[in-house]
Amino acid sequence: MPTLYHIDAFTQNPFGGNPAAVCHLEQWLSDDQLQAIASENFLPETAFFIALNNHGYYQIRWFTPDIEMDLCGHATLATAHVIFNHLNFEGKNITFQSASGTLHVSKEGDFLTLDFPSRIPEKVNLPEIIAEGIGIKPLEVYKSRDYVLIYDCEQTIRDINPNQQILNQINLDPGGIIVTAKGNNVDFVSRFFTPQASIFEDPVTGSAHCSLIPFWSTRLGKQELTAIQLSKREGYLKCVNSGSRVKISGRCCTFSIGQILM
Repeated sequence: MPTLYHIDAFTQNPFGGNPAAVCHLEQWLSDDQLQAIASENFLPETAFFIALNNHGYYQIRWFTPDIEMDLCGHATLATAHVIFNHLNFEGKNITFQSASGTLHVSKEGDFLTLDFPSRIPEKVNLPEIIAEGIGIKPLEVYKSRDYVLIYDCEQTIRDINPNQQILNQINLDPGGIIVTAKGNNVDFVSRFFTPQASIFEDPVTGSAHCSLIPFWSTRLGKQELTAIQLSKREGYLKCVNSGSRVKISGRCCTFSIGQILM
């Protein structure tokens, strides 16, 4: 029977950060079964992984309650937390094979660091329906996988109250809408919205920082940055811009461990 872990990622505290289910499999189930399990969990992401050998190599896939994703940061961080802390892996580096290529996770103290591809956003025009749905006009608009809307200050990001009914008229799968600004006590802050998804505002979005890190690194003229995603659960991230790659560091805590009976 597969073991299922409920992990809160990018936080030290239960009920903070972004929750993920992590399912350790001996072999792959069918796509329909994987999607059904993720839908049953009804967490922002469920990560499934299998070991490829005994030396820290794994294969990973990510599912929301609705679809399979090409990349997910917080669920990868959560999976690494399970391998290091519950499967007693004694090394310091883990390698995942994924739909987004080879991903590395390293451990230093209680911080785990994701090595992800950089997705540099390019300047675009904002679709009228997104402007109407977000409600507050951005200073600039960029796009990679996600739309990236730039605002004047942290308080504006906190004040944004998007109209989900309007935004649900568009389909950005697998992308979403990032709103971001310089932070008061960190380098930058953000929030992330996914139209038509069961979970409209993602608590902490590692993959969104694949675009946020290169953008803010260039804008602020620094390679190492700190960030907070300003959801109700809130998450703290340490970030490094490494050219074609970005490094995203955070902590995790285990909420529960169980088994899937099927």
